[in-house]
Order: sequence, then C-alpha cells, then structure tokens
Amino acid sequence: MDWLAGLSAAQIAAAFAATIGASFVRGLAGFGMAILLVPVLALALTPVEAVMIANFLMLFIGMLEIRRLVLGAEKSAWMISALVAVTTAPGLLLLSVTPPDLARLLIAMVALSAFALVLLPQRSASVPGPVQTGVTGVTSGILTGFAGMPGPPVVPYYVGRAIPRDTAKASMLLIFTIASIAAIISGFLTGVIDQRVVLLSVGLFPAVLLGNWLGGLAYGRVSDTVWRSFVGLVLFAAAFAALTRLF
Repeated sequence: MDWLAGLSAAQIAAAFAATIGASFVRGLAGFGMAILLVPVLALALTPVEAVMIANFLMLFIGMLEIRRLVLGAEKSAWMISALVAVTTAPGLLLLSVTPPDLARLLIAMVALSAFALVLLPQRSASVPGPVQTGVTGVTSGILTGFAGMPGPPVVPYYVGRAIPRDTAKASMLLIFTIASIAAIISGFLTGVIDQRVVLLSVGLFPAVLLGNWLGGLAYGRVSDTVWRSFVGLVLFAAAFAALTRLF
C-alpha cells in the first residue's frame, strides 16, 4: 500500500466523497468533474498528481460512453479536440515548472474565469467562426495540461449558445475525453505519471461510476432551464471553493 503513503484516512475519505460529488456534477451538467476535483485533490497531493488523476478518471468514464458522445456531438467538437491534443503538452510542461502554491492560485483563477464567461448573454445556435473555435481549442488544451480543466473555454462555447442541451453535453464530454487522452500521453512522455498516480486513479474510479450514474438519472428529470441554471451554479460554487482554499 505504498501508493497510499502520506495520506490519512480522513484525506482518503474526502477524496472519495469529492470524487462522487464531482462525477455526479459531470453526469448532470456534462462538465465540472475536473474543475471540482482537482482543487480538492491538490490539498493532499501535488498539483501534477491531482491533474493527472483527474485526467485518468475522465478517460475511464468517457470511454464507457464514447459511442453516444461521437453520435451526439457537434462537428465543431472534433476541431476543438484536435487543437486540444496538440496544445496539452505545453500546458503540462508549464505546470511541471510552476511552484505548487502558484499553481494552486492559477487553478483557482481558472475556476473563477469559467463562472465569469458563462454569465455572458446567450448567443444564437450558429457555430462560431474559425478564430473563436481555434482560440477555444488552444486555450482548452493548455488548461488541460496545466490544470486538468479543459472546461472553462469549452463550456461557454456550447452552453452559451441556443443549441439543444443533449448536443452541448455530448460535445463537451467528447472534447474532455479526447483531452484526457492527450494529457495522459503527455504525462507519460514527460515522466510525471508514476505507479502511484495510476493506482490512485483506479482506486477512485468506483466513486466516479456511482456519482456519474446518479448524475445521469438527475439529468433526465430536469428541464432545459433548470439544467442551464445548474451549470452556472456549479461554476460559481467551483470558483468560490477554489478561492477559499487559498486562505
């Protein structure tokens, strides 16, 4: 049990509780697992470990849903995913050379920015132009590597438009699944993933299955208005929680 070395029983319990809660939000909102989970895990682990564990968990659950995501996603999700794949490694390298305290502060700022962006007025359903799509993909990739959070640029891109929530959710989750693959490959290539990260990820996965299943049940029972309101609430809670953990 060397992979649990340095973790108290309370920290392990908190990690399981946070994973269930974060994956419930994923199942309901279509995002939010990394935004909520990384700041909590980073209290007991290094920021790099927290980010890589979040990516493993997103990959595990994403691959179980991949057929539904591919069929339901908007075509723009593939362009954004491609850009994420090539810009994740620079973000991870940046994280590896950033002091832990500064990394925690920047991760908190990422959560806050996501809430601010989703407050912008809802736009039409038309797909944004190549410049906005490109910026979304590049920034999402950098944030995937640096904070394990591809969501802040992606959520406003889809939720901020008047498109069906099933399309928005499938598009976001497809991007996040591909982003997690890019992050994990980059992690192995840069040597920041070790056996401890993999074992902790596997150990937390049952909590992801439970939380995501519960979130999926809730998703089928709420209206579009309630769902969009919940998206904003999640981003606000994540930003507030991340900021309070700095003090």
